[in-house]
Amino acid sequence: DCFDTLRISLRDDKDIVLACRWAAGIREVSEEIPTGADNLVTRALTLLRRRVQESRGALPASGRGLSVELVKRIPSAAGLGGGSSDAAAALYGANLLWQLGWSRQQLAGVASELGSDIPFFLDGGAAFCRGRGELIEPVNWEAGQYFVVLRPPQGLATAAVYRSVEVPATPQQWCNEFARDWPSHLFNRLQQAARSQAPWLELIEREFSRLDLVAHQMSGSGSSYFGVCRNARHANWAAAILRHRCQGRVMVVRSLACDLPYAIQASQN
Repeated sequence: DCFDTLRISLRDDKDIVLACRWAAGIREVSEEIPTGADNLVTRALTLLRRRVQESRGALPASGRGLSVELVKRIPSAAGLGGGSSDAAAALYGANLLWQLGWSRQQLAGVASELGSDIPFFLDGGAAFCRGRGELIEPVNWEAGQYFVVLRPPQGLATAAVYRSVEVPATPQQWCNEFARDWPSHLFNRLQQAARSQAPWLELIEREFSRLDLVAHQMSGSGSSYFGVCRNARHANWAAAILRHRCQGRVMVVRSLACDLPYAIQASQN
């Protein structure tokens, strides 16, 4: 159940209006979701409209404004890419409603102006990301992999984590077997830097190491932490243990392999 819902419809005016809330039964410990110009969805739509107007002078669709309803389930400020994936979905939705006919590459150009990880979410499944993260190379991915995810009540300051990271002169080489045996090659260079900012992260690592997981590590710049499970039963068992031993929100999730926009439903009301 760790997904966000984004509904977009055309307006009669030129405004971009965002309404967002947490899904029923979910209230995250993080700060309130921004609903104005600071929200990444609003910024994505505003920038897309600006780039279209620069290239064409006007939008082809008669209703140039958009009403957006965002229902959040993915924890925010947790290193899980919730805000970035929402922005990518908004770009796809606006592309349909405004009848732009833009390619994935054109949308990626707008996405990369907003954040280095947003272009990744324009594709389905897994990928190697190079450059700042905007150069995407899809890889084969077996859907249905189960994970257990812990979102601790404490957060991490992304900027502080990045300032503390030590990058070697010679980057780690990609392994040719990564796509076939990816769990054994997982690593997150930000994790050591995060430990220096949050000593409690080691306690979480210790709890995950007791769960007989295929692999486990911090997600992104934190503070969420995930484990790779063998099957649904293993994931649910691990989640039950973590709920008993750790504070925060524990989720069981399953990976998807899909071609976007596979589930974007554009409706003109």
